[in-house]
Amino acid sequence: MPAFILNDTEIITTLPAGTLLLDFIRYQQHLTGTKIGCREGDCGACTILVGEIKNDTLIYTSATSCLMPIGNATAKHIVTIEGLNINGLNAVQQAFSDNGATQCGFCTPGFIVSLAGFCINDKTPAYPQAIESMNGNICRCTGYKSIERAAVRITELMQKRNGSPSLPFAAENNIIPPYFLHIKERLQKIIVEKNTTARELTGKKMLAGGTDLYVQQHATMVQEEIHFLLDKEPLKGIIQKENICEIGASVTVSDLAASPIFAKHFLEFGNYIKLISSSQIRNMATIAGNFCNASPIGDFTIFFLALDAQLLLSNGINERKIPLRQLYKGYKILYKAHDEYIEKISFQLPASNSFFNFEKVSKRTHLDIASVNTAIYLTMEDGTITEAGLSAGGVGPIPAYLTSSSQFLKGKKISEQTITDLLPVIQSEISPISDVRGSAEYKRLLLQQLVKAHFMPLIRRGGE
Repeated sequence: MPAFILNDTEIITTLPAGTLLLDFIRYQQHLTGTKIGCREGDCGACTILVGEIKNDTLIYTSATSCLMPIGNATAKHIVTIEGLNINGLNAVQQAFSDNGATQCGFCTPGFIVSLAGFCINDKTPAYPQAIESMNGNICRCTGYKSIERAAVRITELMQKRNGSPSLPFAAENNIIPPYFLHIKERLQKIIVEKNTTARELTGKKMLAGGTDLYVQQHATMVQEEIHFLLDKEPLKGIIQKENICEIGASVTVSDLAASPIFAKHFLEFGNYIKLISSSQIRNMATIAGNFCNASPIGDFTIFFLALDAQLLLSNGINERKIPLRQLYKGYKILYKAHDEYIEKISFQLPASNSFFNFEKVSKRTHLDIASVNTAIYLTMEDGTITEAGLSAGGVGPIPAYLTSSSQFLKGKKISEQTITDLLPVIQSEISPISDVRGSAEYKRLLLQQLVKAHFMPLIRRGGE
C-alpha cells in the first residue's frame, strides 16, 4: 500500500494505488489550496513538489497532482501549498504580495509552489531558471509582469546563497518551514516494495508517468490493478556503451534534459526541450510512455524514429528486441503484447560526420501539442549523404518514418535541388487529415517548410 510523507505528515493509505494525488489531497486530506483546473496537466493549478532521494541526495521537482497516482508517491515527499506555510507569509508569498502578483488567487498556489521548487534546487540560481520553473503555470487575470517582478525578488534573495546547500538556506530565509531539513531521514525509513515478479504482473495495467494515460482514462484508472514502472531501479538510467546510448524505460524527459550524454551529442537539445510540454509534465512523462501512447504527433517518438531507436520488450520472463520503426501497426495499435512493456531503448549516438535536427510547429510556440513535427538524421561524407532517417508526425494515423524519402536522400549531395526533388517524395508518403490543429493542405505545406528548415544549416555551410 502507498506510504509517503504529505507535507509534515506520514501517510499510509489503503485507497486504491491508482487514486490521483489531487483527489487524495483535496477530498481525503482536505487541503484545498491545491486547485482543480483542467485535470489534464495544462494549467498548473494543481502543482505540487515531489521530493525523492536520488544518489543519497534529496531532490525536489514539480508535478501536476491531477495526473499523478498515489502509487507513484511511495517513499516520496509530497508538498502542497499548505506545506510551505510558516508563521506569516513565506518569502515567495511575500514577493507575490508586494508586487501585486495575484488577483483572484486561483492560480497563485501553483505559482508559489513552482517558484519554491526553484529555491530548493542546488543549481546556480538565475532569473531565467526562476521563470522557467513556472512555465507550466497559467494565470488568467494578473498579467505576468507582476509575477516576473516577484521572480526577480526571489532570484536576488537566492543569489545570496553563494553555493551553500539550498535547503538550509531556504529554511533560514523563510522560504520553506524547518521540517524540510528532516525529510531525508524520514523518507529513508519508509520501506519500498521490492520489484514485482513476473507472475504478479498478470492482468495488471502498466503505468509509468501517467501523463497520457490519466488524461485518456481518468475515470477507469483509479480501480485498475496497476504495475507501477516509474520507480523501478532496473528501468532507470542513461548510459553510453561505446557509440550506443541505452535509456531505461522509466527515464523521464527531464532526465534526458539533464543528461551530459544528450548535451554532448545533441547540441540543440535544450532548445528542443523548450518546445515540449512544461516542467511539471517533463518531470513525470517517460520516453517509453510517449512511444506506447502511440500518438501520431508524439514529440519524442518522432525524435527517436529518425535515430532508428531499438526497443527491448519484456513480459518479466521473455524478452525480444524490435526497431521503434516497427512498433506501430495502425492508429493506436502496437506490435506489442498486452503483458509486454518497454524495458530499454537504445540507439547509435550521432557521429562527428552526422547531422540531427528536430522541428515542431503548434498553435502556441510552447507547451502545446504539435500540428506537425519532424526529425532528420543524416550521415555524410564530402557533402554526400550516406545514411538518412526522416520522420514526421501529424501527417498520418501513426508516427511516420518516411521510408521512401529517407531512401531517396542516400547518395545525394546537400543542395537546394536535392530538397526540391525530395518534396514530392515526401508528399507521396503522407496522408494528413483536417482537424482542430489545421487543414490537411496546411499540414502538407507545413511539413514541406519544416523539411526545408532541416536543411538550412547545411545549405548555409555548403553541405559539409
